[in-house]
Amino acid sequence: MAAQVIILISRTAAGVSLVRVPAHLPRRGRARATAFGLFAGVVADQIAGDPRRGHPVALFGAAARRLESLMWRDSRAAGAGYAAVLVAAPAASGILTVALLSRLPDWARDAGLAAATAAGTWAVLGGRSLSAEARAVAAHLDEGDLPAARRQLTHLVGRRTALLDEAEIARATIESLAENTSDAVVAPLLWGAAAGLPGLLAYRAANTLDAMVGHHSPRHENFGWASARTDDAANYLPARLTAVLTAAVAPAAGGSGRAALAVARTDGRRHPSPNAGVAEAAFAGALGLRLGGRNDYGSHVEDRPVLGGDGRAPRTADIARAARLSRAVTAAAAVACAAIALARGWSRADAERPR
Repeated sequence: MAAQVIILISRTAAGVSLVRVPAHLPRRGRARATAFGLFAGVVADQIAGDPRRGHPVALFGAAARRLESLMWRDSRAAGAGYAAVLVAAPAASGILTVALLSRLPDWARDAGLAAATAAGTWAVLGGRSLSAEARAVAAHLDEGDLPAARRQLTHLVGRRTALLDEAEIARATIESLAENTSDAVVAPLLWGAAAGLPGLLAYRAANTLDAMVGHHSPRHENFGWASARTDDAANYLPARLTAVLTAAVAPAAGGSGRAALAVARTDGRRHPSPNAGVAEAAFAGALGLRLGGRNDYGSHVEDRPVLGGDGRAPRTADIARAARLSRAVTAAAAVACAAIALARGWSRADAERPR
């Protein structure tokens, strides 16, 4: 196949000549823009966190609730249509944004793509807010204020918290840190590296729908089935990348990388979720803790298997260690996914280079 080229006009001493620029060069520029945007979005999230009002994910959630009131039926088919519409719409907006930017000159296109990717990454990540909520729970526990800690914990988990003691509050907080480090940090970055801005937005839509309708309840058992399965598929690779990154940075939290991998491998598959269990088991192993147990969700109770059976029960001080581990995984994911975006773009450019 003939190599694609971009024709530019240049002026020389002899007059005007045509210059052939291989198409792989602009593709490399787009790869650099995506990688920079992902990394910059992580930095923006760590510095600014989530806005108090008008968060894009919250606005999406409000629109999803209104659409649910119109589309709800007690059937999997209706739920599949609902999920398809709400995942496709953000993906289409990302595709349209990239298409519009592609009409600009190369430098403006790459700058615009970097800015759009950074904004999208900031909008879909939740790393800073996750750590802040965990620290707030720990602060209430340090003050001996169990009622306040239980109320704060409701920002992180869907289980009932009214009767939890200090150890169970610490366990719930660390489990949420582990799961959401995968879901709200590693997964969107990996999808951004693999599919750019459309991948970022589509993933966050699917993950938000899972949180809204993808759980076991009389209303959502059938209607939320497609949303839950979509989220399971979207998080399969990110959860396993989270385990690897957790092992790599475990020493930053005084933990063991070898134990993180061992517990993730042996205990991760015992969890009801094919993905959350891997991340939680990796955190349990890295921190030398024992996670899992009885969770009361109001509509039902789950007796979850123990993760990290050789570890000890969590204490309040372990929340800070888990938050430190989460931040280290976030930093590692930012570097790894930016590198993936670069490698992906450059490999495609090399494939298009004339031989």
